[in-house]
Amino acid sequence: MPDGSIPLCWPKASYDPKYDPIVDAGPGHNRDFAPTYWIGTAGPAPEDNGPIIADCEADVVVIGSGYTGLSTAIHLARDHGRQPVVLEANSVAWGCSTRNGGQAQISSGRLKRSQWIRRWGVDVARAMHAEVAEAFDVFEALIAEDDIDCDPQPGGHYYIAHRDKVMAGLRKECDLLNKTFGYGAKMLSREELHEGHVRDREAAGAMWEPDGTCIHAAKLAFGYVRMARRLGAKVHTGSPVMGWKQVGEWHFLRTPGGVVKTRTVAVATAGYTPVGLHKRTKHRLMPILSNSMVTRPLTSSELRDCGIQVTSPLTDTRTLRHYYRLLPDNRVQIGSRSAVTGRDAENEKHLAMLRKGLARKFPALDGIGLDYSWWGWVDVSHDMMPRICQPDASARIFYAMGYGGNGVMYSAQAGRRMAQMIAGQKIPDLPIFGSQLPSHGLLTPFRRLGQRMAYGWYYLKDEIL
Repeated sequence: MPDGSIPLCWPKASYDPKYDPIVDAGPGHNRDFAPTYWIGTAGPAPEDNGPIIADCEADVVVIGSGYTGLSTAIHLARDHGRQPVVLEANSVAWGCSTRNGGQAQISSGRLKRSQWIRRWGVDVARAMHAEVAEAFDVFEALIAEDDIDCDPQPGGHYYIAHRDKVMAGLRKECDLLNKTFGYGAKMLSREELHEGHVRDREAAGAMWEPDGTCIHAAKLAFGYVRMARRLGAKVHTGSPVMGWKQVGEWHFLRTPGGVVKTRTVAVATAGYTPVGLHKRTKHRLMPILSNSMVTRPLTSSELRDCGIQVTSPLTDTRTLRHYYRLLPDNRVQIGSRSAVTGRDAENEKHLAMLRKGLARKFPALDGIGLDYSWWGWVDVSHDMMPRICQPDASARIFYAMGYGGNGVMYSAQAGRRMAQMIAGQKIPDLPIFGSQLPSHGLLTPFRRLGQRMAYGWYYLKDEIL
């Protein structure tokens, strides 16, 4: 503007494919959605409350309008009689919640049950398993609500061995799930997998878990918005937090249109957390890019050749795993690792790697036309597990993040747990609730160098050694 002032409502800004949460000061202001399959097929975004246009006071402020932030708002309003205000920098559910693979599995974070036992012991691991089992029930109850029509496709989760050498470890994990946790997982041979489930040509077999549902990512987010607003929450888009000051028990959150004053702040910004948002969230996550693509609809002969008889989640056993699925309109969606930096995100080699991965699994789809391609930032914590916590008992600041790519399901429970914390309710005594996200400390400036080295090691480990 000529006088240098900030307009109350900026016009819609274009999508920035090179956005990088480690480099950029913030996620932008009123940016449009990434061009994902989910946005392209969800229909119009639901109504929201527009940007903040004046100074105001709020009961509770939730920063971020993705799955976690909206679940927090829903549970605060419905279960605790609170009146939350959700602040979103851009379009509603602009970040990971409209860029993920739409797969809900019985997990939170990136560690397996055997790794839980090694880290915390069997008793804590059993309690963690009970937590994620309850979380899946919470998620299923939410998506059954009338507000939410997200095209759920249940049927369990297929954890597919990409090489013979991983089958022994997969069998061991399956036995552990059943004997230690009383869970009904089962092993499938290559022949069983191909005959009755999916003809993934590189598969050596698979472990099937009873809990697994695919959803339409944007329809889920949009349903959460409608539900939160019906319950009395306000969702303000185009309202990035550009400054955060605490005076006594009050927090003052500066947005372009006004300052929001509140006693309680819940942070739900995941992989899109600005470095300068708050000292309690600074450098607590390692944002990792994940690339995703969706093919044109498959022909009947291609469908027969691929033999995909299930519509539930499929993931392989690579460290940098592929997640894939058959969509309701007979397109195939697949995702995996992408660039290290936002500046390199558009490099065609990353899409070529994903195409190659699809062709290894389904040779009939080699060179198939694509209708959608996108990428998004995943919130990986330094110890591979999420945190839902109040990092400083002297300040009413809470956060929930660090799912490592497994947030579609667990974010519903994470929002519920964060709402319970805000309301002063007792929650289970578990490591993910009782400690804050760890930091890399002095190694922080070298994280991406370490990431590049790790990617090389993972490739050797998964494909060659």
